[in-house]
Amino acid sequence: MLDKVETTLMLMAAGEFSMGILGNAFIGLVNCMGWIENRKIASVDLILTSLAISRICLLCIILLDCFILVLYPDVYTTGKQMRIIDFFWTLTNHLSVWFATCLSIFYFLKIANFFHPLFLWVKRRIDSVIPRILLGCLVLSVFISLFVTENLNDDFRYCVKTKKTNLTVRCRVNKAQYASIKICFNLLTLFPFSVSLISFLLLILSLWRHTRQMQLNATGCRDFSIEAHVGAMKAVISFLLLFIAYCLAFLVATSSYFMPETELAVVTGELIALIYPSSHSFTLILGSNKLRQASLRMLWKVKYILNRRNF
Repeated sequence: MLDKVETTLMLMAAGEFSMGILGNAFIGLVNCMGWIENRKIASVDLILTSLAISRICLLCIILLDCFILVLYPDVYTTGKQMRIIDFFWTLTNHLSVWFATCLSIFYFLKIANFFHPLFLWVKRRIDSVIPRILLGCLVLSVFISLFVTENLNDDFRYCVKTKKTNLTVRCRVNKAQYASIKICFNLLTLFPFSVSLISFLLLILSLWRHTRQMQLNATGCRDFSIEAHVGAMKAVISFLLLFIAYCLAFLVATSSYFMPETELAVVTGELIALIYPSSHSFTLILGSNKLRQASLRMLWKVKYILNRRNF
């Protein structure tokens, strides 16, 4: 039987999961429908769709791990099932981060105003290389996931999940070794995080330069470039802040391998981690005119259907 704390945590996890699935599925559905209708897809829509799919998978893996830890902890005693969960969690985690970084770079290249020859050269060719970049992110993420899960052994998971008090030295070494490897490889996500941060800072610089130029040549007209800068910066900064919270939650979950109440600590960490893939999708929807208008049309239709049922 679940106690009140575990029940509350599971209900919160299910709520966050539902919101995340709703937002990311909406992004993927709108872009896929546009792809089918127009028989082509814009680069930004391709990135958003890839990001939404990776986050849907990430949400499913995190929620599945929460339920297994609380309801069926014995499932992980052989280590085989945990190896599968860890592989897909690492894969979707890295994919989500890399795709979000691709989106940050794309916004920067399309919106920023710089005149360096290298910047202009990359800006002209970014649309043609986006599919290959996304494919490269997939291959890299698969490689990292395979390497991490290869270092997982049955003795480690058995000792952790059954919470034996008489842990052997071998089990402790296995736990420390695996946790260290997992942390080190997930620290690789600091590289795409740094790239996103640099893109954000360069967007600020571009906005400052553009605003200064507009002040010198004041026309009183509406400046769409400033609006584009601000919208892109909101999307990037929300990703950066949410990803920091996500990394802290990951450290809590990983450090829990050395705590007596493993399951509760892991579920708490994963509950915090769910905020990142769940809430960022709504920031992307609000920041995109296409997605925002589609969401308004959907809400209007839902309201219309509900009003008809009341009469």
